[in-house]
Amino acid sequence: AKLMIVTWPGFGSKTEQRKELDSKNMIINFVTYPPNSGARPYDVYNPEARGIYWKYLKRGIFRYIGNDGWWLDSTEPDHNDRKESDYNLLTHLGTYRSVKNAFSVMHNSGISTHQKAQTKDKRVVILTRSGFIGQQRWGSNTWSGDVQSTWDMLEKQIPAALNYSLMGIPNWNSDIGGFFAGEWNKGGGAKNPEYQELYLRWLQFGAFCPMMRSHGTNVPREIWNFGERGDWCFDGIEKYIHLRYRLLPYIYSTSWEVSQHNGTFMRALVMDFPADKNTHDIGNEYLFGSSILVAPVTKPNVKKWSVYLPQGSDWYDFWTNHKYSGGQSIEKETPKEIMPLYIKAGSILPWGPKVQYSSEKKWNDLELNIYPGADGQFTLYEDEFDNYNYEAGLYSEILFTWNDADRTLTIGDRKGNFPGMLKKRNFRISVAGPGKAAGDVETLQIDKAVSYNGKQVKIKLLDK
Repeated sequence: AKLMIVTWPGFGSKTEQRKELDSKNMIINFVTYPPNSGARPYDVYNPEARGIYWKYLKRGIFRYIGNDGWWLDSTEPDHNDRKESDYNLLTHLGTYRSVKNAFSVMHNSGISTHQKAQTKDKRVVILTRSGFIGQQRWGSNTWSGDVQSTWDMLEKQIPAALNYSLMGIPNWNSDIGGFFAGEWNKGGGAKNPEYQELYLRWLQFGAFCPMMRSHGTNVPREIWNFGERGDWCFDGIEKYIHLRYRLLPYIYSTSWEVSQHNGTFMRALVMDFPADKNTHDIGNEYLFGSSILVAPVTKPNVKKWSVYLPQGSDWYDFWTNHKYSGGQSIEKETPKEIMPLYIKAGSILPWGPKVQYSSEKKWNDLELNIYPGADGQFTLYEDEFDNYNYEAGLYSEILFTWNDADRTLTIGDRKGNFPGMLKKRNFRISVAGPGKAAGDVETLQIDKAVSYNGKQVKIKLLDK
């Protein structure tokens, strides 16, 4: 299990933190959450104040339990009983008005830099409610806030995420099912079929976000609240949780592309297909990484969903392996358990083991799913998963290259090494096509299996 601790940037007048910060004039004197508590935010713009904030986190929490992450709420921060004069209050870097938008990044940076200075054995993981350009440098993943549990709000999450990513901030997520869900209790809460459909569609979208996270008030979100195996909602939730975990080698490798090569997870279609003018205004579809086109369903009771496939590539229906030419819209049948997913031709998708938690099983027997129709590459990235040794070069990369003309997969020499690295492993290779198993089946039909010891291997696959 992993443990994330929630912290806030405001302090009541009787707390030790507030007394120390007040004595050094490091409080911004406006009302913050919770109301009627006397709470005030600290001056995040002051490096000494950030040090004091960390001192108390370390003393009271981190040194005892070594928690795995920080949930930083109210990083706007909340501003209650707002007065125009509040914006003229002085901070370490000038008036609050002049630096307000950077509150979140300064608060995040303080915790991140101090924890990393304390130990490099545990990576900084921060979930935060607000963002600013460059905030990803501090291990921060921003969620979209305390949103309403409605279909309209689900629909708005997609362009919100894409606009956020287009600003150069790759780490984004939302409260799956919406935060404020009290209205659904009238029909049974988690047993309300209408809320179950909204929750499942939101979870399908969440499975293809940088962080998949269910959270909210009023309606409990654990899977068992939605029924039991054999019930459509339970089965649908379980289906996408398993899908997310089996995609971890793809997602983790994408995270390396993001952090090392300035990539992003959620890619507006215009980023990869700028020549196709039809992509320029599409805000309800995106690429997750370089290969997976995601088209979330954001309306209730729909039987089909229109999906635009960009020109410049062929596309495979993830669920059927049916191949489509790009540059067209199609109507995809969408029973409740199906969200439209399409794989770009030339993609090499690494497929991990079925697990209950991320580190349960090693990646010593990965499936490589190849979608022919174009040449392609994919780099599998691995390291120790939870420390900063990769910054000193302790990681490995394996480049997979698909030559479509001669149907050859080249598994390149492994580059790099790290403690605990797999010296030998197996790759099971499947080439997508008509009549082949598709989607999230337990094991695809394998065309070739190879042993790999870090040296280049070339695998010739059957002709078309």
